Amino acid sequence: MRKIFISTILLSLLMPFCLAQSDSTETDTTAIIKNNESEKAFSIVYHMVIDGPIGTVSADRVIDAVKTVEAEHADLLLITMDTPGGFNDSFWDITKAIMNSTVPVAIYVHPVGAKAASAGVYIAYSAHIAAMAPSTNIGAAHVVSGSGEPIDSVLMEKIMNDAVASLKAMADRNGRNPEWAEDAARLSVSITDKEALELNVVDFLAEDIESLLEQIDGFEVTTVSGKQIVNTKNPMTIPIKKTFIQSFLDIITSPNIAFILFSLGGLGLVLELYNPGSILPGVVGGICIILAFYSFRTLPINYAGLLLIIFAIILFILEVKIASHGLLAIGGVVSVIIGGMMLIDTVDPSLQVSKSVIFTIALLLAGFIVLAGMLAYKARVSKPTTGVEGLVGEPGTVKEKIDGATSTGFTGYVYVAGELWEAVSDSPIEVGVGVTVVEVDKMKIQVKPKA
Repeated sequence: MRKIFISTILLSLLMPFCLAQSDSTETDTTAIIKNNESEKAFSIVYHMVIDGPIGTVSADRVIDAVKTVEAEHADLLLITMDTPGGFNDSFWDITKAIMNSTVPVAIYVHPVGAKAASAGVYIAYSAHIAAMAPSTNIGAAHVVSGSGEPIDSVLMEKIMNDAVASLKAMADRNGRNPEWAEDAARLSVSITDKEALELNVVDFLAEDIESLLEQIDGFEVTTVSGKQIVNTKNPMTIPIKKTFIQSFLDIITSPNIAFILFSLGGLGLVLELYNPGSILPGVVGGICIILAFYSFRTLPINYAGLLLIIFAIILFILEVKIASHGLLAIGGVVSVIIGGMMLIDTVDPSLQVSKSVIFTIALLLAGFIVLAGMLAYKARVSKPTTGVEGLVGEPGTVKEKIDGATSTGFTGYVYVAGELWEAVSDSPIEVGVGVTVVEVDKMKIQVKPKA
């Protein structure tokens, strides 16, 4: 009951913080608008950053950002992007949200050295305005199967044709190059910022955000509401930051973190089974597994890989219970490595579980399990140190002379392990003489004089 009470208090203390974080964008927006009223800003630009693989959290952020700019009647939503790609469901959600926005959306591949690869191409083509910073690149939007095999089946050809048609439709809507879009999808071509401008893949090149906003002022775009003239004169830029919850979910939905969480969760359950009642490993393990399954829901999981990891956990449990001389642990390590490599159903290295993470976790798991197995084996073969069995071999001192003759020998009382015991001996022993326990029979002990 005390633990439940403490947990409730902790959750109550954390809840206002989480709520405050989730409302940070609205609070910041209100403050910025009030602070800038005296500056007579002519335009309101909301700015958000996408940095890294495109996932569920990125999609949710863009969808929320579009709703915000529409509700605030902003002039522009500017998204700076640097991504190696992402997962299909997520970037399709992003492109739909952008294309259905009544407020113009600009995608800016930024900073210097950034790229818009794979999913980034689709997002850039869906935007009303596309721009790139110097020394950036865009492309490699080829559609591949989850196993990495060449697309030669009828089903995969349909997927390819659907992706190309979507890109062409976006290109036609926003006045961009449809031929290059098809090459990016079918041939996985990639081009630099200058080539992108020459081929009409993007609309602008800009050194920084300020330069971009100056260039796009007065640019005509087509939204679902019709043609609009973009107004970015004297812009008031309002950042859209990640909330606490979004930052947390962004971390745990990383393939590497998802793999680590599931592995640690399995280890926690193994340790709990090894030492029932320890509570902490089981609680931590359960939380890690639940978070891992949330991550798996947002990732393209290969269930064969997931089953291999579960099988590895079973082997580790058996290693603790059965003396296999390490064979089960070795099988578990192999299963974890293969399962980790197969876990994420994509051939994009940036979206897969890192091999260094896989091998590190596999070795750590094996080390913990082997250590637990050794301790369990030592406990099984070692001499008992507690209970009446632990008294055998213990030294004692005679407190009452052992001279009472009985059918089983001479009796008296001996002080052993801090307690007074009724003792039996084959011969009389005087008070104060040291003895050794040789046997325990119910509540009596058999002793003999020390050699």
